Amino acid sequence: MTDPTRKEPEGFEPFESTASVASSHAAATNAGKGDPTQSAGWERAALEKLAFASLNEQRTARRWRTFVRLSWLAFFVVVLWFGLSRGTPTTAKATAHTAVVEIKGEIANGADASAEFVVAAMKTAFEDDGAKAVVLLINSPGGSPVQAGIINDEIKRMRAKYNKPVYAVVEETCASAAYYIAAATDKIFVDKASIIGSIGVLMDGFGFTGTMEKLGVERRLIISGENKGFLDPFSPMNDAQRAHAQQMIDQIHDQFINIVKTGRGDRLKLQTPGLFSGLFWSGQQAVEFGLADQLGNVDFVAREVVKAEEVIDYTRRENVAEKLAKKFGAAMGDAAFRAVRLSPAVR
Repeated sequence: MTDPTRKEPEGFEPFESTASVASSHAAATNAGKGDPTQSAGWERAALEKLAFASLNEQRTARRWRTFVRLSWLAFFVVVLWFGLSRGTPTTAKATAHTAVVEIKGEIANGADASAEFVVAAMKTAFEDDGAKAVVLLINSPGGSPVQAGIINDEIKRMRAKYNKPVYAVVEETCASAAYYIAAATDKIFVDKASIIGSIGVLMDGFGFTGTMEKLGVERRLIISGENKGFLDPFSPMNDAQRAHAQQMIDQIHDQFINIVKTGRGDRLKLQTPGLFSGLFWSGQQAVEFGLADQLGNVDFVAREVVKAEEVIDYTRRENVAEKLAKKFGAAMGDAAFRAVRLSPAVR
């Protein structure tokens, strides 16, 4: 029992009972359950969550930017490596082998079979001491007589300078400008079903003057010089212009014939009808007419003729860096063309 007459010291507050304290704490807790804002420190917890979420987002974004940059860096390193790599053979120069240079597709400036690429590949092959002979592996329907003429001249020059034989091996086709090149080699090997020949020159195009008249379309061409619109497909061709074009291609044809005669010499059967008319023949017929020497493929030539069975490809091909550069250049050229086209015309 508590003594009512007992006095507590001044400033002393009596302790609450344990049951009273527990009851008060439970009441406060139950009161705060319905409202999270009533719990102590909720603002701090929310701010911490927002801060950590922001940091995680920044960290993810930074990692992604680093990944993208490294990917572009790796891409440019690979492009640079391809750009510097010319695909030169890794075989030691002392190893005897047969050097092969492919001439495939259209013979034209900017193509894989351009004079730039073919001559560069031949130069590398001729300079290699291990290369006992150079084989031109041809599969082409022809192309530019200018590009073919450059390659023809370089074959003669390099063969004399390095004193190495040059052979042509034909796969499916060796026609027109491709045969122009093959005629400079020491021997031409073909398959019996190859297509050989087409010793001729052509200049083709279209004329739409009659169609335009029927449609009621007028061609407005302003020229300075009476023949400046020569070969324009929307303008008629007069007799003088036609004669001029014929004289020009006849002259190129004569150059072609002289190249073939000089290269093939006494092997040509000049009495063959249509030999220089632009006709083409099978490989078997080409051997009979002297346009080719014998049947054979690359392995046969390396093994039986050159006596160096190992074949190494020296072909100079357009690499990834060059293709990307050309695409970039084409895009820039197109943009420049658009800019010029949008500029005011002369009036």
